[in-house]
Amino acid sequence: MKIWIDADACPRVIKEIVFRASERLQAPVCLVANKDLSKSHSGLVTSVLVADGFDVADDYIAEHATAEDLVITADIPLAARIVAKGATGIDPRGELYTEENVGERLSMRDLMQELRMEGLVQGGPAQFGMTDRQRFASSLDRLMTRMLKGRG
Repeated sequence: MKIWIDADACPRVIKEIVFRASERLQAPVCLVANKDLSKSHSGLVTSVLVADGFDVADDYIAEHATAEDLVITADIPLAARIVAKGATGIDPRGELYTEENVGERLSMRDLMQELRMEGLVQGGPAQFGMTDRQRFASSLDRLMTRMLKGRG
């Protein structure tokens, strides 16, 4: 199992939680971004710098992630690609992407994007808080434990 992080927009605190879990469970992590990222001090963490461009990091992750991997992303189109591939996806707020919910989330994202373009809705998601951080840490721990048991 490898953990992939769609790192351009992932909160730093989430990356730090993943780095600690990676070290504890000896699971490799790969950060993918189109800008240089600060490095972790673990040999388990690597990073891939992709070219600038729309969805370049997403395309890289979708191409390289396998069904045994965990992908952390807030990007719902990427999550849909990951779920279709059989991999596990989770957003930085701890919500698991599944075959049952990713289509609905993609439709809602598209609707909200349309409403924002028409000026009917403003703003984005709520500010990231302590509850989100705790929910993510709990979800990550449960997922990694389950996934690692499955491989051993």
